[in-house]
Amino acid sequence: MRTTLAQVRSFNQPIRLLLVNQLTINVGFYMLMPYLALYLSGDLGLAVWLVGLILGVRNLSQQGMFLLGGSLADRIGYKPMIMAGLILRSIGFALLGLVESLPALIVASALTGFAGALFNPAARAYLAQEAGERKVEAFALFNVFYQTGILAGPVIGLLLNGVAFRLICLVAAGLFTVLAVVQVRALPARSGGRAGAEASLLQDWRQVIGDRAFLLFSLAMVGSYVLNFQIYLGLPIEIRRMTGGEAGVTLMFVISGGLAVLGQVRITAWAKARWTSGQAMARGLWLMGASFVPLALATTLSPRNLNAAPWLAYAVALAPALLTTCLLSLATMIVYPFEMATIAALGGERMIGTYYGFYNTLSGIGIAAGNLLTGTVLDAGRQMGAPGLAWWSLVIVGCGCATAVWALDRSGRLTPDHRPQAALT
Repeated sequence: MRTTLAQVRSFNQPIRLLLVNQLTINVGFYMLMPYLALYLSGDLGLAVWLVGLILGVRNLSQQGMFLLGGSLADRIGYKPMIMAGLILRSIGFALLGLVESLPALIVASALTGFAGALFNPAARAYLAQEAGERKVEAFALFNVFYQTGILAGPVIGLLLNGVAFRLICLVAAGLFTVLAVVQVRALPARSGGRAGAEASLLQDWRQVIGDRAFLLFSLAMVGSYVLNFQIYLGLPIEIRRMTGGEAGVTLMFVISGGLAVLGQVRITAWAKARWTSGQAMARGLWLMGASFVPLALATTLSPRNLNAAPWLAYAVALAPALLTTCLLSLATMIVYPFEMATIAALGGERMIGTYYGFYNTLSGIGIAAGNLLTGTVLDAGRQMGAPGLAWWSLVIVGCGCATAVWALDRSGRLTPDHRPQAALT
């Protein structure tokens, strides 16, 4: 932790504030969202499909609006968009705890999603611009604070939920309100590269889509988000299936977040000293694919049939999933800082927010499609008597992503000078 704190102190005040912002944002978000579905279906008595609709609206309003949020940040400025997102999320979270009608809950959910679409690209663009040549180190720290919020949020939410879910909503809304007030006073204004541009948003979007190297990189990285999301989808399902309980799922999240908090800065420094950005991403993606091999090999084991003490059978059942979690977390720690820095490099100084927005939108679409396919293959594999089918498929996806990024790096497309001169005007 001393290394991490020293790294934090080495950056200027705006970057340190952005790191604290992300920590607080994630604490507020994750203290509420894990318990929202239970509140909607239990306390409010909504049908499961209505709960899915409300949660889906939040995801759609966020993923679908990332591009707009990023483009507005480039034109209006990063601070106003961060502020707008914080205020909207404060309103949305407060409404979730105060209203009970379906239309009002849908509006509240949409507001929380749209808020994320406003401040996420703006915050990343601000961080990239402010960090200059130290983008990789800045995004490594960003992930540390991000993961710390994920670890702390559910614990705080669990304590508050013992009183009332409404209290969680109001406390989360209060956090975002306080954060917005702090931004007004402490976060310096930074204009985006498209301030005063005569071209329309549509022209900016055409330019991004027409950036062949960036589009190929974005598509190559989509699979990595599908793999990464298995910590929320496939791995919890498999742990419950193999162990019959929830304790292993909690342990998995603790391990994943804890590794990032404790090891991200050192691993990033180690990788940067040895590899280029392209090499680090390709090797991290290879590891991301390989991380599912232990689970694929172990899916035929049935710990309940082992002639061993219950605790040993439980450990044997849980070990492959936890090993996969460790390897997947390590791979993500290698890839993420270089990935974020590469997006900023490809976007240049003028359209960083737009590039981040487009990238997030494409990643969100990929996660939705990937989750559908992963769930389908998981079910089909069990019905066919091949429970490892989904995990081997994910291994192939990881290898495919790594090969694509490796090829792009070898061809020189991951460096800023790939862009035609017309794209810079």
